[in-house]
Amino acid sequence: MIFSELYSVYYNTVAKIIEVAFNPEATEKDLQRCVMEEAFSESVLTILPALKSGKWPLLNEDLSPALLHKPTMPLTNLEKRWLKAISEDPRVKLFGVDFPDLDDVEPLFTRDDYKIYDQYSDGDPFEDEKYIKHFRLMFSAIRNNRPVRITMVNRHGKEVWVRFYPKGFEYSVKDDKIRILATGCKFKQFNLGRVVNCDFYNGYGPWREKPQVERRKDLTLLITDQRNALERAMLHFAHFEKQAERTGDDKYILRLKYYENDETEIVIRVLSFGPYIKVLEPQSFVNLIKERLISQKSCELK
Repeated sequence: MIFSELYSVYYNTVAKIIEVAFNPEATEKDLQRCVMEEAFSESVLTILPALKSGKWPLLNEDLSPALLHKPTMPLTNLEKRWLKAISEDPRVKLFGVDFPDLDDVEPLFTRDDYKIYDQYSDGDPFEDEKYIKHFRLMFSAIRNNRPVRITMVNRHGKEVWVRFYPKGFEYSVKDDKIRILATGCKFKQFNLGRVVNCDFYNGYGPWREKPQVERRKDLTLLITDQRNALERAMLHFAHFEKQAERTGDDKYILRLKYYENDETEIVIRVLSFGPYIKVLEPQSFVNLIKERLISQKSCELK
């Protein structure tokens, strides 16, 4: 598993502990602090005891490092090839991220190695210079909480202007398009590909609407791990803060947090799993599931 955000945490935490242990004045509390800052909450019960007992022979009895040098974690050739492949994705290039020392690296795969089915062919022009400029301005506005004013083509083909606070991006695999999530106006999102011009809004005029702090909600799901339901759920909800817990042979509890504005999308995703996901709480979300099912049954699809 390449760059696992779950499993690589332990390697990085132990490396940090050993690095701190090279300081002769470091105490056990300093090492414990590394675990609390770098690893998961339950890791305090396993990592440092394993190092102190010698189960992981990386520290001496006096907690000094058994290594001669501070640990380094250079990238493997496989990781470099994976990074090279990712760096050539036009959607990644939108962020202007530099990938140094990869000029002579062969990519692990290219866009010619795979084909995406069930995707519209009129996706956004990710390599268009004007599109890239608009994306990066929106990205800067999101990071600095600044309002923007855009001129865009609406669905009737007319140019209109809107001012709002961009708060994030949403990418649709099916449409192959990027949407801007908005607040401070009556619209919730805009297709970035429809933007003709955009710039930071300087604040002149009567409009002073600030974005409201969006409320976060909790959702608890019971997953029956059949037909790869658990793996698919972890992928579907990959960008949400979540915690999974095994409760039986093929039963898992998934707790996740989401923003209220994403609630409709979450309902649709949960329903796509059919009988393999059950909503345990809150009851208000259960009611949303029921309402949508009743609406679909009566052919009033939304």
